[in-house]
Amino acid sequence: MKKTVRSISKMKGGEKIAMITAYDAIFARLADEAGADMILVGDSLGNTFLGFDSTVPVSLEMMLHHTAAVARAKTDALVVADVPFGCAHFEFGRLLDDCRALCQKAGAEAVKIEGGAKMADKIRRLCDAGIAVMGHIGLQPQQVLKLGGYRKFGKTREEIDELVADAKALENAGVFSIVLEMCDEAATEAVTEAVGVPTIGIGSGPKSDGQVLVCTDILGLSKYTPPFVKKYADISGEILKAYSQYVGEVRGGAFPVSSQKKGETATKSTKSAIRPFTERACSPRAT
Repeated sequence: MKKTVRSISKMKGGEKIAMITAYDAIFARLADEAGADMILVGDSLGNTFLGFDSTVPVSLEMMLHHTAAVARAKTDALVVADVPFGCAHFEFGRLLDDCRALCQKAGAEAVKIEGGAKMADKIRRLCDAGIAVMGHIGLQPQQVLKLGGYRKFGKTREEIDELVADAKALENAGVFSIVLEMCDEAATEAVTEAVGVPTIGIGSGPKSDGQVLVCTDILGLSKYTPPFVKKYADISGEILKAYSQYVGEVRGGAFPVSSQKKGETATKSTKSAIRPFTERACSPRAT
């Protein structure tokens, strides 16, 4: 059954929400078949698929390209696209145009915007325009240049209160859910209890209404994996094994097999299959 903003909102306090990132149709289809509730086309594609050191270099054009690829998978999971670095801080008209492009041109069903109470007014106006918005507080990776690195949030009472205030402001603005990234477990619990929309944690403990992980982290494809991640497979090892076998067979002449050899193999196989029948036909009938 197709997941919508409404069905996701109803999962608050009930069954845990599972969200996985994807950046193309193949990974989106697999996430959907696994039963993910939402697929996030994250600007994390910058430091996973595109080779950047952070999400900062990711442009709107890149997000449109990858969101469209995910949307073409036609998933039951709700497709959410990140609004990339800087775009949410343009004047509202330009932000609306960017979000419209993500939805109209690329096929996103919702957008995710980093920022708390300071972004509430713009988010309210986006929601009024008919765009579904997911909030994002705690660690905001697009702020990495200002922060000078990544850290955990909500370790002090003051920070917890600020996170709760941000979450309430976003809820009042109309977001249907809120990502909590790298938040202390106590802060995650406080925010989750304070708002009526689902919270989606990443590196924030088990107290949220759901979880999101980057697909390459789940699959063991990432060169660096954050300490909070659980790696569910070592696909990198399997790919390396297959690639190495291919390279070795090409260099050793084992691949490809010539059509002549294929024909000889097929002929031998056919003769082997026919022989028992011909031998049986030539044998005297039992009496």
